[in-house]
Amino acid sequence: MEKNEGMISGKDDRQALTLVEIKMENMADENPEVDDEVIVELLLKEITELVIDQGLLSGKALKEDRVTNFVHPEKLKKLVDLSLGDSPLSHGEIFELCKRAVEYSVRTNHPKFLNQLYHGADPVGLAGAWLSEALNTNLYTYEVAPFFMMVEHEVLAHLRSFIGWEDGDGIFTPGGSLANMYGMVLARFNKFPEVKTKGMGNIGELVAFTSQEGHYSILKAAHWIGLGTDNLVMVASDSSGRMIPAELENKIVKALEQKKVPYFVNATAGTTVFGAFDPLEPLAFICKKYDLWLHVDAAWGGGALVSQKHRSLMQGIEMVDSVAWNLHKMLGAPLQCSAFLTKHTNVFHRCNSASATYLFQTDKYYDMRYDTGDKSIQCGRKVDAFKLWLMWKARGNRGLEKMVDNAFECSKYFTRQLSLRPGFRLVIAEPSCTNVCFWYIPPRWRNLPESPEWWGKLSKVAPAIKKRMVEKGSLMVSYQPLVHKNMVNFFRLALHCQPPPTHEDMDFVLNEIERLGRDLDNIH
Repeated sequence: MEKNEGMISGKDDRQALTLVEIKMENMADENPEVDDEVIVELLLKEITELVIDQGLLSGKALKEDRVTNFVHPEKLKKLVDLSLGDSPLSHGEIFELCKRAVEYSVRTNHPKFLNQLYHGADPVGLAGAWLSEALNTNLYTYEVAPFFMMVEHEVLAHLRSFIGWEDGDGIFTPGGSLANMYGMVLARFNKFPEVKTKGMGNIGELVAFTSQEGHYSILKAAHWIGLGTDNLVMVASDSSGRMIPAELENKIVKALEQKKVPYFVNATAGTTVFGAFDPLEPLAFICKKYDLWLHVDAAWGGGALVSQKHRSLMQGIEMVDSVAWNLHKMLGAPLQCSAFLTKHTNVFHRCNSASATYLFQTDKYYDMRYDTGDKSIQCGRKVDAFKLWLMWKARGNRGLEKMVDNAFECSKYFTRQLSLRPGFRLVIAEPSCTNVCFWYIPPRWRNLPESPEWWGKLSKVAPAIKKRMVEKGSLMVSYQPLVHKNMVNFFRLALHCQPPPTHEDMDFVLNEIERLGRDLDNIH
């Protein structure tokens, strides 16, 4: 095993291992027939201490800690024995493997992990996740999950209230991609209920619409539900990444002229790259005019709803038919925590129910309205609402609002500071969400003509800096091109609630990218 390069301090590492081994040896010496369950309990306690001692809770990572201790896949295979075999390992060896998992994992709770749209987990939410995992139940009937079923019911109602719906329905799903698929399936059933029994053979060629900036899960859903990817129409976006309503209407009219059947529009509140918010009010009017279901993928930007200052970004949200909202993204609930919400009260169960009599008997001894599992396309379903409920109890609406406002404020601070720095250039002058997209231009290129060759070289800068930051372990920020807008690779900084970002963190990002990229003048 190679020496750890900073992820776990040597002192803590040895102490933790010695503590486990000594306790286990003492227990074995005192009682050779010691109950294995006692040792398992000890192991669980030691892993909990490891999580705390190594700063794995959100906001507890030390600034000098590495964000990642990157090794290539083939090397990792040699560093850790990943194979499975016949012989059991000792609990000390199991604990050692847990430490290796920490050592070679990305510290998503680190303030310099700004790579994805998820980040650290809210510590109170983490406590809820641990507890629900320990109770190990399935969320399909009140009979087997009474407390958790009531919690999900309450949480869904609370989330709908932020949208402006007094009534409606919903469910927690394994990720925003499936939540978006729920929207497409419910929209189809709402327009053609016969599709549930007779299939799609006699309803015409359905067409759905999404923007160029929409999440790729809509494309995958078009394939999975039998729509066909050719029948997902991409709608142009403006320079800020917002869907253009007039372009949507043009596409709908064209589909009608082709004798196709438009039925669904996916708008986005907080696009993956730009963080753009599609204009919901005009889109809702168009959908009403042509009798289309309007779904909003608010997986990322939904967090703005809890802020009085920023919820106007989603003006018109109450007019839509359904919403996907990933609470594990901006708000920081532990992965995964995704809700699908709809204002319609009479569609969900009729669309998805299969009425399995071994689960959903009609003569039960309690109020069967809380047996919500038949609404889901899954049978087994994890308890995802409890961790969100617990952290919301701990922070309240006001606490979460404060955290969202802080993330937005830090993104504005970063944007201001970046605009003052030579060599940094914003992709969008005024970002809408907490995403900030930018290029870094090495010193010798800054006064050269921006020819195709110049842009070709610039496309290699972000990947080169990314490689350096990951190898150093100092920072993680994503990059990407946008081919449909003729944009070469640029960085995307994504800010969040957990751990709460600071101005100091923002200054570090700019300084570190400058340090890592200033000598890239001769990149080929």
